[in-house]
Amino acid sequence: MVIFKLYQALIMMRVSSLLLATFLFCSATATTLAQQPGGNFGRPGPTGPVESTNLGSIRGRVLTPDGRPTSEAVKITLEVMRGNQIVIYSDQQGQFEVKGLAPGAYLLEADASMLRLGIGTERVQVYRGTPAIATIYLKEKGGEERRMDGSPVISVGELDGKVPSKALKEFNRASDAMREGKNEEAVAFLQKAIAIYPDYLKAHNDLGTCLLALGKLDDAEKELRIAIGLDAKAFNPQLNLGIVLVNQQKFAEAAETLDKALALGARSPAARLYSGIAFTGLGNTARGEKDLKAAYEFGGAKFAVALFHLGQLYMNEGKNEEALEAFETYLREAPDANNLNQVRQFIAMLRRN
Repeated sequence: MVIFKLYQALIMMRVSSLLLATFLFCSATATTLAQQPGGNFGRPGPTGPVESTNLGSIRGRVLTPDGRPTSEAVKITLEVMRGNQIVIYSDQQGQFEVKGLAPGAYLLEADASMLRLGIGTERVQVYRGTPAIATIYLKEKGGEERRMDGSPVISVGELDGKVPSKALKEFNRASDAMREGKNEEAVAFLQKAIAIYPDYLKAHNDLGTCLLALGKLDDAEKELRIAIGLDAKAFNPQLNLGIVLVNQQKFAEAAETLDKALALGARSPAARLYSGIAFTGLGNTARGEKDLKAAYEFGGAKFAVALFHLGQLYMNEGKNEEALEAFETYLREAPDANNLNQVRQFIAMLRRN
């Protein structure tokens, strides 16, 4: 089938950019969660260019106290330890990214008062040329624990009170390694955490995403299926397994898995993106088009890669005008994408027809 061959080549070519969804979720809770990030959802190193190799960035997610994605945009304040502040807003699912940050320590404060939840905070160390990953958990209103300096705090093991302290220690070491892009070290730490506590759902999920980042798809699939076995309603493992299955070109299984993820988070741009790829690979272009459009609608410029896939879909259907519009919009939204020459060639070819 032409579509299958095209997407087979496309997926192999875009694996690095399609990992964003995975890594946005890599250090998020797996027990009841919602990537990341996008085909670009992931993290073993930068998946998108930073403004300078001397600068860094922060990618992350804001989650409710029970580990679910937010349903509204959240105000996030970044405070450099010397006192300067930057204010940004997440998307509707709580995802955010800040580029062009000087290396150093930052305090992130997420304010979701419109959701009647308390403020969540997280401290992040930014390094040169690589994105730091942050997950901020909101608190129940009025239920914040306080540090000595008065700021709210939540432990990474709060969602599973049975996690032994030794397992949690290894998990935290893995999180630190992931922030530095040391995925092989993170894998070793996560394996130690799981050896101590085999039911550590978050560790299985994060191990799966890190193995995916290292290209070990079969091993990643195994870990993510274990995570789902521990909690079938956990969004993160469902999404990440769907990503793995897409990269394995198991489109039927991927579509089924991503449908389960969408039942838990219908407005997730990452789930919509990969679902669109999976259904298009199956030849269901109507569903593929719907999900790819939704990925861009919900995720905006961060998920502009959906427009690239949409343009490919339209080209295969002979819808040249629609394909041209998708590719031209992609160029505007992702001027630093690594496949610009290919897209420009498509545009030139479509304009000649």
